[in-house]
Amino acid sequence: MTVFTQKLATAIPAMLLCASLSGVTNMSYADTTNPNAPVSLLEKWDKTFPESTKVDHRKVTFQNRYGITLVGDLYIPKNRGERKLAAIAVSGPFGAVKEQSSGLYAQTLAEQGFVTLAFDPSYTGESGGSPRNVASPDINTEDFSAAVDFLGLQKEVDRNRIGLLGICGWGGMALNDAAMDTRVKAVATSVMYDMSRAMGHGVGDGKDRYSTKDRRAVLQYLNAQRWKDAENGTYAPGGHDINVDEKGNVSASDRVLPETLPANPHPVLKEFFDYYRMPRGFHARSVNSTGAWNATMPLSFMNMPLLSYANEVTIPTLIVTGEKAHSRYFAEDAFKAIGSKEKELVIVPGANHVDLYDNVAGKIPFEKFEQFFKANLR
Repeated sequence: MTVFTQKLATAIPAMLLCASLSGVTNMSYADTTNPNAPVSLLEKWDKTFPESTKVDHRKVTFQNRYGITLVGDLYIPKNRGERKLAAIAVSGPFGAVKEQSSGLYAQTLAEQGFVTLAFDPSYTGESGGSPRNVASPDINTEDFSAAVDFLGLQKEVDRNRIGLLGICGWGGMALNDAAMDTRVKAVATSVMYDMSRAMGHGVGDGKDRYSTKDRRAVLQYLNAQRWKDAENGTYAPGGHDINVDEKGNVSASDRVLPETLPANPHPVLKEFFDYYRMPRGFHARSVNSTGAWNATMPLSFMNMPLLSYANEVTIPTLIVTGEKAHSRYFAEDAFKAIGSKEKELVIVPGANHVDLYDNVAGKIPFEKFEQFFKANLR
């Protein structure tokens, strides 16, 4: 597979829109009313990708610094002997679960010789936290550091050789964590989103969509929803892409993706629908596959910029995106902001955003990720 590679400060114009092991008994979710509740899991293969015969797999649980129990899939190469291996924590996309794209990346990298951990973020999937279906730039960044905690305690892992890989919205979380957690030795992203920018300024056609006036209207809309939630004693569902028309009217869907595609759908909507809502990538625990975030979830990101300290990311950094990805401008701008002298931007020819979720046949540059982590987790 051919890739376009861009090193250091060279720029390409933006293009398009957009720890302990648990007991093994029966399957259940983390207790949604008690983030410290124990989790009981079944060792059952329920992924959207085939199980590899080259790695050992087990379900694990660990806690983040806020006491929320996280659930992950640990992948370990077979026939590894007694040597300690480099390890990689993997999460994303935003609204996905570990049985989807992050698990595919983790299992493939384990085949290449790494110990890997794909995990569900707080408040989603099998992980704990209440209320459900919320996200936070702070807590979700902490989730990555909690994964580093867990990996560093495993007998198979050399704790001085741990890296991060964030997909889609978790690319921004990974870079944010890399700026803070000095234990991380290398960081990579795939079709990354900066979720603070996406929710606070709107995903546009290669640039931010909201004007200052639009942004204010979105904040008013979200805070009005807070009153409704407080009055009702519950959290209304909603999507995180909020629209503002030319008259300043604000609207949002009541779920992430529609039940069926509308006639002549936007190409980006179709990309996501064809993955999350179709057998290709559907998973019942994925917010994007089956439901909605809490409608007020974007508030956490509106004035909390994830990449404020990107210039303090000084470790080796690999940023991968698609030539036709609507998110490409997020990756290119993050690449410019990263302070590392060892950074690389890879543009995958012909690939759109969702191609890099699961399109192994010529799109996901697993060889590039392998080379990057082997070179920098030595």
